[in-house]
Amino acid sequence: MTPQSLPAIGSGDPSTWDQALYAFLIEKGNRSGSKRTVESYSRMLWPFFAERGLTPDRVKPADVLAWVHGIGRSGRTPSGTTVGARIACLSSFYRFLIRMGLVVSNPCDAVERPRSVQSVARGYSADEVRRLLAVVPADTVAGRRDRAILLTLVLTGRRRAEVIGLRAGDLSIEDETCFYTYRGKGGKRGRRELPHPAYEAICASLVDAGKELAAMAPEESLWQAGARPEGVTSGTFYTRFRRYLVAAGMAPTGIHVLRHTAAKLRRDAGESIESVSQFLDHSSLAVTSVYLRRLEGQEDLTWRDVAEAIGV
Repeated sequence: MTPQSLPAIGSGDPSTWDQALYAFLIEKGNRSGSKRTVESYSRMLWPFFAERGLTPDRVKPADVLAWVHGIGRSGRTPSGTTVGARIACLSSFYRFLIRMGLVVSNPCDAVERPRSVQSVARGYSADEVRRLLAVVPADTVAGRRDRAILLTLVLTGRRRAEVIGLRAGDLSIEDETCFYTYRGKGGKRGRRELPHPAYEAICASLVDAGKELAAMAPEESLWQAGARPEGVTSGTFYTRFRRYLVAAGMAPTGIHVLRHTAAKLRRDAGESIESVSQFLDHSSLAVTSVYLRRLEGQEDLTWRDVAEAIGV
């Protein structure tokens, strides 16, 4: 995360507090690898202090309480989720300030957090995935490409950007098993088995593009069929995905639901929660690094059960 992606402080020399906030946002960005996270934190923190004319060392629990429950620009009373997000954001900044020796206490500690309500599990069932795949046209170049992308998303559990960003050089064949290298959130890199149905669908789509994997340059996109040489864009695929959902009689939603689907299908196939967490790279940084070493280059032992469940 670079300073260029952060908002400008304004004219004049930045104060110690402005510098601290910048440092916090940069650290947050480097840890999360998410520009959206930094932008969200920035939108909350800068106005909180500016609108009250307070420096962090002068903020009291009452100031925090009034803000987290205050009506925002939408004009609506904040939901429990919004209240929790505001407290988490401000509290995280104060923990940073305490580590830096700039303050000695966290005013958020005195504010009661909203009771969390467990959300309904997301993710499609195997039957719903079959319905979705059934409406993707198998007689068109773009349809076969989209099917390959959908299968890769569902069978690998990777994020949209990670899949759309796959290049020919990211795939390798070892003893008739295909592996893919991915660049994950926070700059993490990993290597996993590419389930055979996804690999076959990719190869079929490349034939449509007049390509053969073994002869492609490493930087070439896997998703060129029916698209420009750089491959289909994330936005274009998102639009087409929403159309498929409508055609399948399913509510429009974001592509991230397929990552939830991958987790749900593996859980349904009998994998432990711990195994699913490892599969998705979900855990603390320390534990994730251990899991990544364990999974590096390993075969995926569950994709066959998932593939059978969704009929591919």
